[in-house]
Amino acid sequence: MIFVTVGTHEQPFNRLVKKIDNLVAEGTIKEKVVIQTGFSTYKPVHCESHKMMSFEEMQKTLKDARIVITHGGPSSFIEALQFGKVPIVVPRQEKYHEHVSNHQVDFTELIEKRMNNIIPVYDIDQLANTIENYDKVVKTKNAGESSNNSKFNEQLERIVEELV
Repeated sequence: MIFVTVGTHEQPFNRLVKKIDNLVAEGTIKEKVVIQTGFSTYKPVHCESHKMMSFEEMQKTLKDARIVITHGGPSSFIEALQFGKVPIVVPRQEKYHEHVSNHQVDFTELIEKRMNNIIPVYDIDQLANTIENYDKVVKTKNAGESSNNSKFNEQLERIVEELV
């Protein structure tokens, strides 16, 4: 199962939700997909979707997912990492009116470079290829069940402090 979460930011992330729904419709994604759509206005037709999920629902879905795809909000991908997942991160972009700035792009680039524990996708047209090659790519990352969460959290805290 693939779990997609766009977080709770009030601007829609239709670009990601629609892309995932289309990949399922065309048969590129063959497994079950669950999407937490947040404030997106596009309603998936080919995926199970929930506007919001309770903490318990999110935890269970994260645990059960083979792949987690998330926006570039730190809380969302840190949660995936805590479950031993290497998340595919599709940062919201200002030019698509998905956020007020490109800070998610900047933060995703920084974490990928410093931590190498996420799989960034900046061009939505590369998402299908990233999903298809996920099992190969994940082996090149510094995360998963064997990652040291406390060390990661300490390094992430330093990065956030530098940015603020």
